[in-house]
Amino acid sequence: MKIFNYRLIIFALSIVFGVVFAMPSFLQMESGKKINLGLDLQGGLHMLLGVNTDEAVSSKIKTYATSIKYFAEDEEILIDDLSMKNDTIRFMVLDEDELPKVDEMLSTIKGLSIQKPTPLDYVITLTAEEQAIVKDLSVTQAVETIRNRLDQFGLAEPTVIRQGEADIVVELPGIKTIEEERAARELISKPANLELMAVDEDMADQVYSLSPEQAAQYGDIILEQQDDPALKYLVKEIPILNGSQIIDAKVAFDQSNQPIINFTLNSSGARIFGEFTAKSIGKRLAVVLDGKVYSAPNIRERIGGGSGQISGGFTITEAGNVAIALRSGALPASVKLLEKRSVGPSLGADSIQASLLALILGFICVVVFMIVYYRMAGIVANIALITNIFIIVAVMAMFGATLTLPGMAGIVLTVGMAVDANVIITERIRELLKSGTSIGKAIEDGYANAMSAILDANITTLLVAVILYAYGTGPIKGFAVTISIGILASMLTAILGTHGIYEMLLNKIQKSKNTLFWFGVK
Repeated sequence: MKIFNYRLIIFALSIVFGVVFAMPSFLQMESGKKINLGLDLQGGLHMLLGVNTDEAVSSKIKTYATSIKYFAEDEEILIDDLSMKNDTIRFMVLDEDELPKVDEMLSTIKGLSIQKPTPLDYVITLTAEEQAIVKDLSVTQAVETIRNRLDQFGLAEPTVIRQGEADIVVELPGIKTIEEERAARELISKPANLELMAVDEDMADQVYSLSPEQAAQYGDIILEQQDDPALKYLVKEIPILNGSQIIDAKVAFDQSNQPIINFTLNSSGARIFGEFTAKSIGKRLAVVLDGKVYSAPNIRERIGGGSGQISGGFTITEAGNVAIALRSGALPASVKLLEKRSVGPSLGADSIQASLLALILGFICVVVFMIVYYRMAGIVANIALITNIFIIVAVMAMFGATLTLPGMAGIVLTVGMAVDANVIITERIRELLKSGTSIGKAIEDGYANAMSAILDANITTLLVAVILYAYGTGPIKGFAVTISIGILASMLTAILGTHGIYEMLLNKIQKSKNTLFWFGVK
């Protein structure tokens, strides 16, 4: 007997691999990597969110206004009436000699539509093409931002995908309580738009007598204190800095042991922050988060190092969520909840039970048929089939894949597909035995003759699975993953594994000459 042929060794290693890495999932062991169950199997939260893409355009314009303001101050260019209204930036250059510098700076910004009612006046908007790009990019950025937040929040395998032009589908497996649902929704929807804004000290004492329209005439806006809406601030509409310059945010505690958030700016933000504070000693700087003033400390000296803090009566949980949102980036536009569905864990348990029942019944039917019809060859095929299932579960567990209900259906379908290659091979061997070919040659030629049919069938199915994964949504992707792994595993077990077993048993088969016992044919 060729007990130690290379095919058998590879097959034995694949069995060991499958058993070792699949057992934590089968036995639900605490140690080891396990398959993550999808929303439809363990319950959770399904949400459809809509992105307000018009806000993204306004935010982009606001960013450009901040850049113009900083450029003018840095180059000591005198401009007047810098304001932003209806997604339009307006300002006047007071010195005609400075116009070339302003024009050169504006020319470096793509997608601007610049009009000049007079030689000194500028009216700036985004072109229609640029607005379309900004809106499309805002949805893409929202998907990545929400995904990053949920990853840092610690949720296992959240699904965040774009749907249509401005909608996002979010699926959160494992959300079981109202508190968990509320925390997840707040984290997802929080804009986390941090702005550092200068308080208008000249007009500050008139904040309670001015209307928003009157404040806008001075280039100001009125904002409320976060924990006391009765307390209001008059701040410059164009912010000094925004959250795009934040590179880190962490929860800390102040001297009274209250949670605060320490943030760090990038090099550009640190330079702007340092220059502004140096020129604004004695004035106040409002720390604004999502349109609410959290604090407005007096600037006593130049603040270097590019760091600051946000305090405002946070709980530890709130501070942690805000820090996560700041680290992962502000949403480019607000999102609203269009649809929400909660899947209970009991429904997931019923789905698992039904799927397992289908898998077990299908498996038993295939095993019994193979033994009755093909005798010992059927037992060899069943060994390969069992190994195939272990390998599928092991590979999915190793990569932390999510198993959904369609994925369970894919495993059930794989049971039938996995035995198909063994049927083709065994039928080829039986045909050769009927024609009088020797047992050894029949086995070798049977595998050789069956190879083209097996490869054609599996490769075409694998290509379809790849297309389903590339263009399908979450559940379809789960189906494609299990089918793909099952196909590759079946080719390993059927083509290599069973061939190695036959090589090991060849002498015994030849001595017995009982082809009816071994292959179910005389």
